Amino acid sequence: MAAQASIPELDAQIERLKERRKLLVVKSAERFARAATKAGLAEMEISDDQLGAIFTELAARFRKSERKGLAGASPQTRRPADIGAGTTAKASNDG
Repeated sequence: MAAQASIPELDAQIERLKERRKLLVVKSAERFARAATKAGLAEMEISDDQLGAIFTELAARFRKSERKGLAGASPQTRRPADIGAGTTAKASNDG
């Protein structure tokens, strides 16, 4: 039987997971910001409400494709951990 973790150990683990979650959220935000900039959205005068509607429509389109199995080869949903901000590796936008 495995020894039970103590409350301080669990608290420390929770804190590590919170920090990891923050990092993943930041990386995701940076990824979307790079894509928006590359597409020219950063130079356009688009309100937050309009951007929200655009992203909602985009998400719905991809969810619909996933449900119908029209996505073809499964899209890469997670980036490799070794690719981060400041690297020269680029993901293909073909597809």
